[in-house]
This record gives sequence, C-alpha cells and structure tokens, in this order.
Amino acid sequence: MCTGKCSKFIAICLYPLALLSIICNIFLFFPDFQTIYSKKEAEGLHRLTDEIKYMGGVGGGILVLIPAIHIHSTGRQGCCMFLSIIFAAVGVAGALYSGTIAAVGLIHGKVCRYENELSIPFQRRNRGSFSLCLWRATPENIVVFNIGLFSALLVAACLELLLCGFQVLNGLFGCICGTCNHKEVCTLDTKVTSFLKVK
Repeated sequence: MCTGKCSKFIAICLYPLALLSIICNIFLFFPDFQTIYSKKEAEGLHRLTDEIKYMGGVGGGILVLIPAIHIHSTGRQGCCMFLSIIFAAVGVAGALYSGTIAAVGLIHGKVCRYENELSIPFQRRNRGSFSLCLWRATPENIVVFNIGLFSALLVAACLELLLCGFQVLNGLFGCICGTCNHKEVCTLDTKVTSFLKVK
C-alpha cells in the first residue's frame, strides 16, 4: 500500500476514535445520565472523580482529531508527509494523555455513597470499599457507568496510539521514498526526497 493511501486509511480510522473519546468524557460528567451531580460538583461538593475533570477524553480527542484532519488531506494529495509526522506525534501525545487519565480513573475508583451510609458524605471507593458501590448506591449503576466509559476511553486511546505511531513511520517512508501520487504539490517533501536521493 502506498504511503498516501495508508495515511488516508489511518485518518479515517482516527476520526471515530477521537469522537468516541470526546463523547465518553462528556458522558462521564453525567453519572446515571443525570445533571444533578455535575451541578453539585460546580457548587463545591465532591460528586465526580478527579479524572473526569482532567478532561482526558476531550483533550486527547482534540489532539488526535486535528492531526487526523491533516493526515487525511496528506493522503488525498499524496504530499506533505513530513508535516504529517509532526501532527502524528501530537496525536501520540493526545492518545497517551487520554489513556493515562482513563487508566488512573479505573484504578482509583469512583465517587459514590452507599444507602446505609446516608450520614457519610460521598467518598471515593477503591479496592476494598469498591464493592459498596455495586448495589443500592447513589448514583445508581455508577460502577458499570464509570468502568464502561473509562474502559472505552482506554481502548480508544490505545488504538489511537498505535495508529498515530504507525503514521509516524508511514510519514518517514513517504519522505524518503516518496508517495504514489505523482501530483506532488508539497515543496518541503519534494526537497527532502530529492536531497536524500542526491546523497
């Protein structure tokens, strides 16, 4: 497969992954699909896990979406592979950020309150006390909700990391060997390729 077509394929795969990361992070702000917990958090009450507020999915998703747009245009034009390496590296950073935040969120647990502890404030549950969130907790189904969304974020980030890393290699091959598209408009790639051929 030529480097231009490969870039286009990578970009098309990155679009849904970036959007998935952004959507999952937004949903995490609304446990049990209710806005009350976000409102309470805004009032200074501890209702959401810290990792949600770090915006790993949104920040990482945007840092992957922007490179995906450039990589897609690179694949269509068959040029500017050097710039696609830089953009792909930005995508790698975004995927690492999103994946790290999601992994920490899964490890540290979630904020909830068990029905027998109504006098106790919402607390973060991890490991030993984690099971208290499973049944009759506030918010309802918080364990399934958080684990599902954080896991989706983690899987999306891992796939984004692989695709962006592969695009870095693909861009290097494109700079050295050229692309399959004969209508090369990007002067930077042309100069780099011709320079290497002369050497």
